[in-house]
Amino acid sequence: MKIGLFIDTWYPMVDGVIKVVDNYARRLVQYCDVVVFCPETRGFNKEDDARLPYKVFRCASLPLIKSDYDIPAPSLDPRFEAQLILSGIDLVHIHSPFTVGLQGVLYGKVHRLPVVATLHSQYKQDFEKPLKFKPALNMAMSTIMRVFNACDECWAVNAGIRDLYLHEYGLTAPCKVRLNATDHRPVANPAEAARIVNETYGIPADATVFLFVGRINFIKNIDFTVRALAKAKAMGLKNFRMLFVGRGQDEDKLTELVREQGLAEEVVMCGLISGKDMLENLYARAKLFLFPSLYDANSLVQIEAACQGTPTVFLEGARTAATVTPGVNGYVCPPDEDRYARMIIDILSDPEGYGRISAAARNDLYLNWDDVVRDVYKNYCALVND
Repeated sequence: MKIGLFIDTWYPMVDGVIKVVDNYARRLVQYCDVVVFCPETRGFNKEDDARLPYKVFRCASLPLIKSDYDIPAPSLDPRFEAQLILSGIDLVHIHSPFTVGLQGVLYGKVHRLPVVATLHSQYKQDFEKPLKFKPALNMAMSTIMRVFNACDECWAVNAGIRDLYLHEYGLTAPCKVRLNATDHRPVANPAEAARIVNETYGIPADATVFLFVGRINFIKNIDFTVRALAKAKAMGLKNFRMLFVGRGQDEDKLTELVREQGLAEEVVMCGLISGKDMLENLYARAKLFLFPSLYDANSLVQIEAACQGTPTVFLEGARTAATVTPGVNGYVCPPDEDRYARMIIDILSDPEGYGRISAAARNDLYLNWDDVVRDVYKNYCALVND
Protein backbone atom coordinates (compact mmCIF):
# COMPACT_ATOMS: atom_id res chain seq x y z
CA MET A 1 0.00 0.00 0.00
CA LYS A 2 1.16 3.54 -0.81
CA ILE A 3 0.11 6.46 1.39
CA GLY A 4 0.27 10.13 0.42
CA LEU A 5 0.57 12.65 3.28
CA PHE A 6 -0.25 16.22 2.18
CA ILE A 7 0.82 19.30 4.14
CA ASP A 8 1.10 23.00 3.29
CA THR A 9 4.47 23.61 4.96
CA TRP A 10 7.55 21.53 5.69
CA TYR A 11 11.08 21.51 7.01
CA PRO A 12 13.23 23.48 7.74
CA MET A 13 10.19 25.24 9.23
CA VAL A 14 9.25 23.41 12.43
CA ASP A 15 5.82 23.36 14.00
CA GLY A 16 3.53 20.82 15.61
CA VAL A 17 1.79 19.72 12.41
CA ILE A 18 5.10 19.14 10.64
CA LYS A 19 6.30 17.03 13.57
CA VAL A 20 3.09 14.99 13.49
CA VAL A 21 3.44 14.23 9.77
CA ASP A 22 7.13 13.39 10.15
CA ASN A 23 6.38 10.97 12.98
CA TYR A 24 3.57 9.38 10.98
CA ALA A 25 5.82 8.93 7.95
CA ARG A 26 8.81 7.55 9.89
CA ARG A 27 6.67 4.80 11.39
CA LEU A 28 4.40 4.08 8.44
CA VAL A 29 7.41 3.05 6.33
CA GLN A 30 7.49 -0.12 8.47
CA TYR A 31 4.16 -1.09 6.91
CA CYS A 32 3.87 0.63 3.51
CA ASP A 33 5.36 3.11 1.05
CA VAL A 34 5.01 6.75 2.10
CA VAL A 35 5.26 10.00 0.17
CA VAL A 36 5.00 13.44 1.78
CA PHE A 37 3.66 16.09 -0.61
CA CYS A 38 4.65 19.56 0.58
CA PRO A 39 5.96 22.95 -0.62
CA GLU A 40 9.44 24.27 -1.11
CA THR A 41 10.15 26.37 1.97
CA ARG A 42 12.75 29.02 2.74
CA GLY A 43 16.15 27.44 3.32
CA PHE A 44 15.16 23.90 2.36
CA ASN A 45 17.87 21.51 1.16
CA LYS A 46 17.24 18.63 -1.25
CA GLU A 47 20.00 16.65 0.42
CA ASP A 48 18.14 16.86 3.75
CA ASP A 49 15.01 15.51 2.04
CA ALA A 50 17.00 12.65 0.53
CA ARG A 51 18.22 11.55 3.97
CA LEU A 52 14.68 11.01 5.25
CA PRO A 53 13.43 7.39 5.36
CA TYR A 54 10.45 8.29 3.14
CA LYS A 55 9.97 10.17 -0.13
CA VAL A 56 9.34 13.93 -0.25
CA PHE A 57 7.84 15.66 -3.30
CA ARG A 58 7.88 19.46 -3.08
CA CYS A 59 5.95 22.01 -5.12
CA ALA A 60 6.89 25.60 -5.88
CA SER A 61 5.86 28.25 -3.35
CA LEU A 62 5.60 32.04 -3.05
CA PRO A 63 6.96 34.00 -0.05
CA LEU A 64 4.36 35.41 2.33
CA ILE A 65 5.40 38.84 3.58
CA LYS A 66 5.60 39.33 7.38
CA SER A 67 5.09 35.65 8.07
CA ASP A 68 7.15 32.56 8.85
CA TYR A 69 5.19 30.67 6.20
CA ASP A 70 5.16 30.58 2.38
CA ILE A 71 2.23 30.09 -0.02
CA PRO A 72 2.43 26.72 -1.80
CA ALA A 73 1.56 26.83 -5.50
CA PRO A 74 1.12 23.20 -6.64
CA SER A 75 -1.19 24.13 -9.52
CA LEU A 76 1.61 26.26 -11.00
CA ASP A 77 4.14 23.43 -10.84
CA PRO A 78 3.73 20.83 -13.63
CA ARG A 79 6.63 18.81 -12.24
CA PHE A 80 4.83 18.40 -8.91
CA GLU A 81 1.59 17.36 -10.62
CA ALA A 82 3.50 14.76 -12.65
CA GLN A 83 5.11 13.36 -9.50
CA LEU A 84 1.68 13.10 -7.88
CA ILE A 85 0.21 11.23 -10.84
CA LEU A 86 3.18 8.84 -11.04
CA SER A 87 3.22 8.20 -7.28
CA GLY A 88 0.53 5.51 -7.46
CA ILE A 89 -0.78 6.29 -3.98
CA ASP A 90 -3.72 4.29 -2.64
CA LEU A 91 -4.89 6.73 0.05
CA VAL A 92 -4.76 10.49 0.55
CA HIS A 93 -4.26 11.89 4.06
CA ILE A 94 -4.31 15.69 4.25
CA HIS A 95 -3.00 17.62 7.24
CA SER A 96 -4.04 21.09 6.06
CA PRO A 97 -6.90 22.36 3.87
CA PHE A 98 -5.03 24.86 1.73
CA THR A 99 -3.41 24.50 -1.69
CA VAL A 100 -1.45 21.28 -1.16
CA GLY A 101 -4.20 19.72 0.93
CA LEU A 102 -6.80 20.71 -1.66
CA GLN A 103 -4.65 19.18 -4.37
CA GLY A 104 -4.65 15.93 -2.40
CA VAL A 105 -8.44 15.93 -2.02
CA LEU A 106 -9.00 16.65 -5.71
CA TYR A 107 -6.58 13.90 -6.72
CA GLY A 108 -8.30 11.45 -4.37
CA LYS A 109 -11.74 12.26 -5.73
CA VAL A 110 -10.68 12.02 -9.39
CA HIS A 111 -8.97 8.66 -8.80
CA ARG A 112 -11.63 7.38 -6.36
CA LEU A 113 -9.22 6.97 -3.47
CA PRO A 114 -10.08 7.15 0.24
CA VAL A 115 -9.38 10.63 1.59
CA VAL A 116 -8.65 11.29 5.28
CA ALA A 117 -8.09 14.67 6.95
CA THR A 118 -6.61 15.43 10.36
CA LEU A 119 -8.11 18.50 12.04
CA HIS A 120 -5.03 20.07 13.60
CA SER A 121 -5.96 23.73 14.00
CA GLN A 122 -8.55 26.30 15.02
CA TYR A 123 -8.63 27.99 11.63
CA LYS A 124 -11.17 30.62 12.58
CA GLN A 125 -8.60 32.10 14.97
CA ASP A 126 -6.07 32.19 12.13
CA PHE A 127 -8.51 34.10 9.91
CA GLU A 128 -10.01 36.52 12.43
CA LYS A 129 -6.97 38.80 12.69
CA PRO A 130 -6.26 39.36 8.96
CA LEU A 131 -9.92 39.11 7.86
CA LYS A 132 -11.68 41.66 10.05
CA PHE A 133 -14.55 41.94 7.53
CA LYS A 134 -17.03 39.27 8.67
CA PRO A 135 -18.21 38.21 5.17
CA ALA A 136 -14.55 37.60 4.19
CA LEU A 137 -14.05 35.53 7.35
CA ASN A 138 -17.18 33.50 6.61
CA MET A 139 -16.06 32.93 3.02
CA ALA A 140 -12.62 31.72 4.15
CA MET A 141 -14.17 29.31 6.66
CA SER A 142 -16.66 28.06 4.08
CA THR A 143 -13.81 27.39 1.65
CA ILE A 144 -11.77 25.24 4.02
CA MET A 145 -14.82 23.42 5.35
CA ARG A 146 -15.73 22.37 1.80
CA VAL A 147 -12.32 20.71 1.68
CA PHE A 148 -12.83 18.85 4.95
CA ASN A 149 -16.43 17.92 4.17
CA ALA A 150 -15.26 16.34 0.91
CA CYS A 151 -13.18 13.83 2.89
CA ASP A 152 -14.32 10.30 3.67
CA GLU A 153 -13.19 10.58 7.28
CA CYS A 154 -11.84 13.32 9.54
CA TRP A 155 -9.68 12.79 12.61
CA ALA A 156 -9.81 15.42 15.37
CA VAL A 157 -6.79 15.68 17.66
CA ASN A 158 -9.01 15.67 20.77
CA ALA A 159 -12.67 15.75 21.75
CA GLY A 160 -12.67 19.52 22.15
CA ILE A 161 -11.56 20.03 18.55
CA ARG A 162 -14.10 17.48 17.31
CA ASP A 163 -16.88 19.40 19.06
CA LEU A 164 -15.60 22.71 17.68
CA TYR A 165 -15.70 21.45 14.09
CA LEU A 166 -19.04 19.67 14.45
CA HIS A 167 -20.93 22.38 16.32
CA GLU A 168 -19.27 25.65 15.25
CA TYR A 169 -17.43 25.07 11.97
CA GLY A 170 -20.12 23.03 10.20
CA LEU A 171 -18.30 19.73 9.72
CA THR A 172 -20.56 17.10 8.11
CA ALA A 173 -17.97 14.44 7.22
CA PRO A 174 -17.62 11.46 9.62
CA CYS A 175 -15.29 12.43 12.45
CA LYS A 176 -13.41 10.51 15.15
CA VAL A 177 -10.80 11.43 17.74
CA ARG A 178 -7.20 10.46 16.97
CA LEU A 179 -4.86 11.71 19.70
CA ASN A 180 -1.36 12.99 19.07
CA ALA A 181 1.68 11.42 20.70
CA THR A 182 5.44 11.87 21.05
CA ASP A 183 8.64 10.03 20.21
CA HIS A 184 10.24 11.21 23.47
CA ARG A 185 11.11 8.77 26.24
CA PRO A 186 11.42 9.43 29.99
CA VAL A 187 14.99 10.34 30.88
CA ALA A 188 16.91 7.54 32.55
CA ASN A 189 18.67 9.81 35.06
CA PRO A 190 16.74 12.97 36.06
CA ALA A 191 19.60 14.22 38.25
CA GLU A 192 22.02 14.05 35.33
CA ALA A 193 19.47 15.74 33.08
CA ALA A 194 19.16 18.58 35.59
CA ARG A 195 22.94 18.94 35.81
CA ILE A 196 23.26 19.24 32.04
CA VAL A 197 20.55 21.91 31.84
CA ASN A 198 21.97 23.83 34.79
CA GLU A 199 25.46 23.91 33.28
CA THR A 200 24.23 24.78 29.80
CA TYR A 201 22.10 27.73 30.86
CA GLY A 202 23.77 28.86 34.08
CA ILE A 203 20.87 27.87 36.32
CA PRO A 204 21.40 27.45 40.09
CA ALA A 205 20.87 23.85 41.18
CA ASP A 206 18.19 24.90 43.67
CA ALA A 207 16.26 27.16 41.26
CA THR A 208 12.69 26.33 40.23
CA VAL A 209 12.47 26.03 36.45
CA PHE A 210 9.44 26.81 34.29
CA LEU A 211 9.42 25.99 30.60
CA PHE A 212 7.84 26.89 27.27
CA VAL A 213 8.72 25.13 24.01
CA GLY A 214 7.31 26.31 20.69
CA ARG A 215 7.16 29.18 18.24
CA ILE A 216 8.06 32.50 19.83
CA ASN A 217 4.89 34.17 18.67
CA PHE A 218 2.48 36.17 20.80
CA ILE A 219 -0.39 34.21 19.27
CA LYS A 220 0.72 31.52 21.75
CA ASN A 221 -0.02 33.95 24.63
CA ILE A 222 3.58 33.87 25.84
CA ASP A 223 3.32 37.56 26.77
CA PHE A 224 0.66 36.47 29.31
CA THR A 225 3.27 34.10 30.81
CA VAL A 226 5.81 36.89 31.27
CA ARG A 227 3.34 39.27 32.90
CA ALA A 228 2.00 36.49 35.16
CA LEU A 229 5.52 35.59 36.29
CA ALA A 230 6.26 39.25 37.02
CA LYS A 231 3.16 39.28 39.24
CA ALA A 232 4.26 36.02 40.89
CA LYS A 233 7.65 37.58 41.60
CA ALA A 234 5.91 40.58 43.17
CA MET A 235 3.87 38.12 45.28
CA GLY A 236 7.07 36.63 46.66
CA LEU A 237 8.16 33.96 44.18
CA LYS A 238 11.95 33.75 44.36
CA ASN A 239 14.84 31.84 42.78
CA PHE A 240 13.18 30.75 39.55
CA ARG A 241 14.04 30.63 35.87
CA MET A 242 11.67 30.76 32.90
CA LEU A 243 13.10 29.06 29.81
CA PHE A 244 11.69 29.89 26.38
CA VAL A 245 12.78 27.33 23.78
CA GLY A 246 12.15 28.11 20.12
CA ARG A 247 12.41 30.77 17.45
CA GLY A 248 9.81 33.02 15.91
CA GLN A 249 8.78 36.43 14.70
CA ASP A 250 8.21 37.91 18.17
CA GLU A 251 11.60 37.19 19.76
CA ASP A 252 12.55 40.88 19.95
CA LYS A 253 9.14 41.83 21.33
CA LEU A 254 9.40 39.11 23.96
CA THR A 255 12.89 40.21 24.99
CA GLU A 256 11.67 43.79 25.36
CA LEU A 257 8.65 42.69 27.42
CA VAL A 258 10.91 40.64 29.70
CA ARG A 259 13.03 43.73 30.31
CA GLU A 260 9.98 45.93 30.93
CA GLN A 261 8.59 43.42 33.45
CA GLY A 262 11.86 43.24 35.39
CA LEU A 263 12.56 39.59 34.59
CA ALA A 264 15.85 39.91 32.71
CA GLU A 265 17.66 37.75 35.28
CA GLU A 266 14.92 35.14 35.49
CA VAL A 267 14.14 34.58 31.78
CA VAL A 268 16.45 32.56 29.52
CA MET A 269 15.98 32.65 25.75
CA CYS A 270 17.29 29.25 24.66
CA GLY A 271 16.71 29.57 20.93
CA LEU A 272 15.80 26.65 18.70
CA ILE A 273 16.78 23.22 20.07
CA SER A 274 16.37 20.34 17.65
CA GLY A 275 18.22 17.66 19.60
CA LYS A 276 15.72 15.32 21.25
CA ASP A 277 18.06 14.43 24.13
CA MET A 278 18.44 18.06 25.18
CA LEU A 279 14.71 18.67 24.90
CA GLU A 280 14.04 15.68 27.12
CA ASN A 281 16.55 17.05 29.63
CA LEU A 282 14.77 20.42 29.62
CA TYR A 283 11.35 18.90 30.17
CA ALA A 284 12.73 16.75 32.98
CA ARG A 285 14.40 19.76 34.65
CA ALA A 286 11.25 21.88 34.54
CA LYS A 287 8.85 21.92 37.48
CA LEU A 288 5.95 23.18 35.36
CA PHE A 289 5.26 23.61 31.68
CA LEU A 290 3.55 26.99 31.30
CA PHE A 291 1.24 26.91 28.30
CA PRO A 292 -1.50 29.57 28.44
CA SER A 293 -2.21 29.27 24.70
CA LEU A 294 -5.81 29.58 23.54
CA TYR A 295 -4.64 29.08 19.96
CA ASP A 296 -3.34 25.51 19.94
CA ALA A 297 -5.57 22.53 19.23
CA ASN A 298 -3.57 19.67 20.81
CA SER A 299 0.04 20.66 21.12
CA LEU A 300 2.75 18.01 21.08
CA VAL A 301 4.78 19.91 23.66
CA GLN A 302 2.31 19.20 26.46
CA ILE A 303 2.65 15.46 25.69
CA GLU A 304 6.45 15.78 25.65
CA ALA A 305 6.29 17.47 29.05
CA ALA A 306 3.97 14.78 30.43
CA CYS A 307 6.45 12.15 29.26
CA GLN A 308 8.89 13.51 31.86
CA GLY A 309 6.23 13.87 34.56
CA THR A 310 6.11 17.65 34.11
CA PRO A 311 2.51 18.86 34.36
CA THR A 312 1.19 21.77 32.30
CA VAL A 313 -0.64 24.88 33.51
CA PHE A 314 -3.35 25.73 30.94
CA LEU A 315 -6.06 28.38 30.74
CA GLU A 316 -9.78 27.71 30.94
CA GLY A 317 -11.29 27.56 27.47
CA ALA A 318 -8.13 26.14 25.87
CA ARG A 319 -9.05 23.37 23.40
CA THR A 320 -5.56 21.94 23.83
CA ALA A 321 -6.44 21.17 27.46
CA ALA A 322 -9.30 18.85 26.43
CA THR A 323 -7.33 15.71 27.38
CA VAL A 324 -6.52 17.05 30.86
CA THR A 325 -8.50 16.57 34.06
CA PRO A 326 -7.81 19.66 36.22
CA GLY A 327 -6.27 18.83 39.57
CA VAL A 328 -5.70 15.22 38.50
CA ASN A 329 -3.10 15.21 35.71
CA GLY A 330 -2.66 18.92 35.03
CA TYR A 331 -3.73 22.41 36.01
CA VAL A 332 -6.30 24.73 34.44
CA CYS A 333 -6.56 28.36 35.51
CA PRO A 334 -9.00 31.17 34.68
CA PRO A 335 -7.53 33.52 32.03
CA ASP A 336 -6.31 36.08 34.54
CA GLU A 337 -2.65 36.91 35.11
CA ASP A 338 -2.99 37.42 38.88
CA ARG A 339 -4.78 34.09 39.31
CA TYR A 340 -2.25 32.33 37.08
CA ALA A 341 0.55 33.77 39.23
CA ARG A 342 -1.20 32.69 42.41
CA MET A 343 -1.80 29.18 41.03
CA ILE A 344 1.93 28.77 40.30
CA ILE A 345 2.78 29.77 43.88
CA ASP A 346 0.09 27.48 45.30
CA ILE A 347 1.37 24.53 43.24
CA LEU A 348 4.89 25.01 44.55
CA SER A 349 3.62 25.20 48.13
CA ASP A 350 1.94 21.77 47.86
CA PRO A 351 4.70 19.25 47.06
CA GLU A 352 2.52 16.24 47.92
CA GLY A 353 -0.24 17.33 45.53
CA TYR A 354 2.30 18.21 42.89
CA GLY A 355 3.88 14.74 43.12
CA ARG A 356 0.51 13.08 42.63
CA ILE A 357 -0.36 15.24 39.59
CA SER A 358 3.13 14.80 38.12
CA ALA A 359 2.80 11.01 38.23
CA ALA A 360 -0.71 11.13 36.76
CA ALA A 361 0.44 13.38 33.91
CA ARG A 362 2.95 10.75 32.83
CA ASN A 363 0.54 7.84 33.30
CA ASP A 364 -2.50 9.45 31.68
CA LEU A 365 -1.22 11.83 28.99
CA TYR A 366 1.97 10.29 27.65
CA LEU A 367 1.35 8.47 24.37
CA ASN A 368 4.01 7.03 22.08
CA TRP A 369 3.83 7.40 18.29
CA ASP A 370 4.59 3.70 17.73
CA ASP A 371 1.27 2.71 19.29
CA VAL A 372 -0.72 5.51 17.64
CA VAL A 373 0.63 4.87 14.13
CA ARG A 374 0.00 1.13 14.45
CA ASP A 375 -3.68 2.00 14.86
CA VAL A 376 -3.48 4.55 12.05
CA TYR A 377 -2.22 1.89 9.65
CA LYS A 378 -5.07 -0.45 10.61
CA ASN A 379 -7.49 2.42 9.91
CA TYR A 380 -5.86 3.00 6.50
CA CYS A 381 -6.21 -0.69 5.62
CA ALA A 382 -9.90 -0.68 6.49
CA LEU A 383 -10.50 2.38 4.32
CA VAL A 384 -8.57 1.03 1.34
CA ASN A 385 -10.23 -2.37 1.53
CA ASP A 386 -13.74 -1.03 2.08
